[in-house]
Amino acid sequence: MSAAPLDAVVVGSGPNGLAAALQLARAGLSVEVIEGMQSAGGGCRTQELTLPGFHHDVCSTVQSMVSLSPFFVGMDLERFGVRECRPDIAFAHPLDDGRAAFVVGDVKETALGLGSDAAAYTSLFGPLLKVAPTLASNVLAPLRTFPKGPVSMARFGLAGLPSATRFVRRFKNDDTKALMGGVAAHAMMALDAPLTAAFGIFLTVTAHATGWPVVEGGSGRLVDALVAQIEVAGGVVSTGRWIEEFSDLPPARATLFDTSPETLVSVAGNRLPASYRKAVERFKHAPGVCKVDWALSGPVPWTAPECRRAGTVHVGGTFEEVAKSEADVIAGRHTEKPFCLVVQPSIIDSTRAPVGHQTLWAYCHVPNGSTVDMTSRIEDQIERFAPGFKDLVLARATITAQEGETHNPNYVGGDINGGAGNLRQTLFRPAIRWNPYRTGATGLYLCSASTPPGGGVHGMCGVGAAKAVLQDLKRSG
Repeated sequence: MSAAPLDAVVVGSGPNGLAAALQLARAGLSVEVIEGMQSAGGGCRTQELTLPGFHHDVCSTVQSMVSLSPFFVGMDLERFGVRECRPDIAFAHPLDDGRAAFVVGDVKETALGLGSDAAAYTSLFGPLLKVAPTLASNVLAPLRTFPKGPVSMARFGLAGLPSATRFVRRFKNDDTKALMGGVAAHAMMALDAPLTAAFGIFLTVTAHATGWPVVEGGSGRLVDALVAQIEVAGGVVSTGRWIEEFSDLPPARATLFDTSPETLVSVAGNRLPASYRKAVERFKHAPGVCKVDWALSGPVPWTAPECRRAGTVHVGGTFEEVAKSEADVIAGRHTEKPFCLVVQPSIIDSTRAPVGHQTLWAYCHVPNGSTVDMTSRIEDQIERFAPGFKDLVLARATITAQEGETHNPNYVGGDINGGAGNLRQTLFRPAIRWNPYRTGATGLYLCSASTPPGGGVHGMCGVGAAKAVLQDLKRSG
């Protein structure tokens, strides 16, 4: 006799797929997660990429949203071996004169370092920090609902809807503008595009609220904790099983894809409505990233002392330089002086490398699908603000944007955000549907970062899809 169909199968084990599986398993459903790689986690994994004893996160290191995401809030992660380490400084932005602008937990302390911009900075971020959990709940809401705290959301919306280029005009100092430009560049769009200010503002609020922590021992431990909770709830996580055709899947009442929309279409084919397949063809991906991991013989010798205490360092110079770098990428060019996002977990987590040594990674944005190795340009930018950095390199591992997709099919063309964050795709991704997790095909759902609220380790795409599954299964009996 064949086994009874499962209630739900989840294809892919990134944080969103695991979140969906956990929600469904806790609701009493029989659930299996199927992952192609030999370990769960997607971009949230930890490996020895350079030398033995040096533990690198393959993509996600800074868990800026875990402490604020409604999915993780109240979850006893420490019981499952997760310990968060918070740097003294969440992020810093060095300048050529040896100074750096930086963000710490306290808004007033941060503002004191911004000179004449202190009042403007405090008036914006002070009130938003007070409502950070509510703001995060609204921004990360998986479905379109009336926002909680409409006054605070209006404040956030008025400041965030414009471009970063327009937003920084409220500040006088070049260091404040550079600081805000660097964090807004996480949007992976030209900084004169609408909504880029919102990316910068929201991420800065999370920095004040959570300190941008890293997980001791690597982000893979966060995934291990989610897998353990799924198993406690009765679910199963299987690895090393690639799903290439729909016939590779076990029978299930609901099948959720924590994959790119393209992979969903490739596997499900004509089971999906033609309108949905056409929408996926029109879906726009963000630029890719070229990422470098280093094993270092010591800490990065940043000229600005604040950068030595920051978990994340945004390297790119002035606001104008950052804006030019991002504009070049959107125009399809590989800029000579790229904006680089640099993460140094070893300053607060000694388990990442042998005693006296450190791990470091950085990436820069490149045109989607790029095969260009940007290592030398990234290292030149770091050396610019940390003379002697190159002398510390013991080993490096580089992955181009195109190679990123080879290692993780969800990263189409190296796009780690699951799709461009433009206005349309912020509201509707990957297709224009009221419920973005339903595909229009009975029993088929998408729960990856290509659905709202988009990229990041928050699990809320999975939560939204799980809610849709539970509603549909209840209706169907």
